[in-house]
This record gives sequence, structure tokens and C-alpha cells, in this order.
Amino acid sequence: MTCVRGVTQWYRDPVSCLQSTLATLLLEAGHDPLEVLGLSWEFRYHPGDVRPEEYYWPCRRPGDLAGSLLPLHDVTSRWRAIDPADPLGAWRDALAGGRLPVVAVDNYHLPFRPAYHDVHAAHLLVVYDVDETAGTVAVSDAMPPDFAGPLPAEVLLRSCGAAGVDDEQDVFFSGPVTSGGRWLDVRLPAAIPALDPGRLGLALDANAAGFAAPSDDAWTGADGLRRYCTQLGTAATPELLAEAYTFGWGMQAQASLHGELLRTLGARWDRPALAEAGRRVEQVAHRWTAVRVTAAHGRDDPAGCAGPLRDHLGRLRRAYQEAHAALGRAAADLR
Repeated sequence: MTCVRGVTQWYRDPVSCLQSTLATLLLEAGHDPLEVLGLSWEFRYHPGDVRPEEYYWPCRRPGDLAGSLLPLHDVTSRWRAIDPADPLGAWRDALAGGRLPVVAVDNYHLPFRPAYHDVHAAHLLVVYDVDETAGTVAVSDAMPPDFAGPLPAEVLLRSCGAAGVDDEQDVFFSGPVTSGGRWLDVRLPAAIPALDPGRLGLALDANAAGFAAPSDDAWTGADGLRRYCTQLGTAATPELLAEAYTFGWGMQAQASLHGELLRTLGARWDRPALAEAGRRVEQVAHRWTAVRVTAAHGRDDPAGCAGPLRDHLGRLRRAYQEAHAALGRAAADLR
């Protein structure tokens, strides 16, 4: 048996299971999830890459999901496969080495999820204990309604190894993508320095430089945002409208956390310009709600939703512009 102490859960609306699982790992390592998850802010879209997973993120480092989400930190991750000959062995060994496995699952097979035996959806959770004597694996899932506790090992392995299913009840997070026995092996740095005005200023400068840089094969920064909004507003197919809900969740979650971080630190440090920038970034997150919902409801009638969607996309672009202008003022105030 391999045991670790009980884990702490962390959740914010509107984060996905990607941020909530990494938050648990960060807390286990003694780091502040908001300071880590909220430091980077970017726009990045890979045409043709969006997959029907709750944890989809447009990776700048192929295969490195956590490192791509946290480019300003020395974090790396790698997808690994379960060994059929010893299905619990990799998780047991990771726990023995002080690492919490992040496991890809299908919610359909998890009795604590509202989708149990109803809807297929690709999801992430954290393994924090393997008890081979009892035949159980303890898991943590901070996403509402939240759960932490043991499951029969065969239940978790069935959910983890489930083949992808096209489920008409959830066209956004179900499809021919298989969990395939995958789990994410995340390596965190031993130390992450606490944020101070100088370090935050450097991060804001790095984010601003990335937003101003021209796009390459990925659609990034202001140019990538323009290209994405133009495509979605003028030539959207049902497939592009459906993927906007999935893709937009990641962009919305990151904006929400970045805004909360800046607003919190602005109040803590008595930096009104920083707090205002945080509110402007949070407004971007709010604008993503309208884009995602309009696109999702419009996928069966692209022509009918085109006008309202263009309006929401225009407001989204203006919110980005206003946020980056405010961020420039905040960064100057921190120097």
C-alpha cells in the first residue's frame, strides 16, 4: 500500500478540471494556486487541434499540457500509459516518488459524477492513494459537486481505459477521443518564489510581448485573436461553432484567474492601476461567456447566429484591447 496525506481541493468559477487538478498538485507542493495558475495570460489557437475534452488546452509544447498552461514556471508534464500487466503500478510508483498522478477519465463510469451512466465526457481527476490490499484507489475531483475518497480500482480503471464515444447529449466533451489509459505525470519545481511587484512586472511584460508578437503556425496574440474572431464571425461551420465552446473555456478560465490575481494583488499592495487591470481582464472572461453560449446554441443554425455572434466577438476583441491598455499602465506603475 502507498499512502499520502489527504489532499486539499481548490476551485474557482469558471475553471475546468485542468486548472482544478493542477491546483491540488500545487497545494500539495506548498504553492499558492492562484499565484501560479494566474500569472500567464495569452491567446493561442491551433486550427484543427481542438479536441472534445474538458481539459483541452492549445499546447505550445506538444504533449506537455501542464508546461504549456504554465509557461512562466519551470513545470513539465508528460502523458503516460497504464501498463496492463500492472495497471496500478505506475500510480503507486509516482505516489512513492512524491507525485500525484492526474488521470484522464470518462465521467460516464464514475459513480460520484452527475453524468454517471448517463453522459460520456472526457475529464481529469487526481489520484492520491493506492491501496492494493483493499483494491481501492483514492481520488480527488474538485469540480462540483466535488468528491474525495476511495473508489474500487476496477471502477477507476474502467473509466480511465474507456474508449471515446460520440454522445449527442454532450457534443462538446465527448467524441472519438479515448482516455486510453492515459495519465499525466507532472513535475513541479521544488521552489516557486512568491510574487513581488518586480517579478509580477516581468511577467506582465512577457505576457504583453507575446500578445504583440505576430502569429506563426498557431494563431497567437492580437493577430491570432483577430484571425479567430474573423473566422468564427464570417465563415463558421457547425463544427467550428461547437469547438468554440470547448476552446473558449480554456481562454475564459485563464483570463478569469489572471484577472483575479491582479485584482487581489492590487488591493493587497495598494496599487489601484493593478486592481483596475485585473477588473479589465476579468471583463474578457465575461465576454467569453457570450461567445461560447451563442456559438453553442447556434451550431444548428450558423446563419441565424452569425449576427449576434459577430456582435459578441466585437465586444470580446474590444475587451482584450482595453485590458491590455490597462495592463500597460499597471506594468509601468510596478517599475
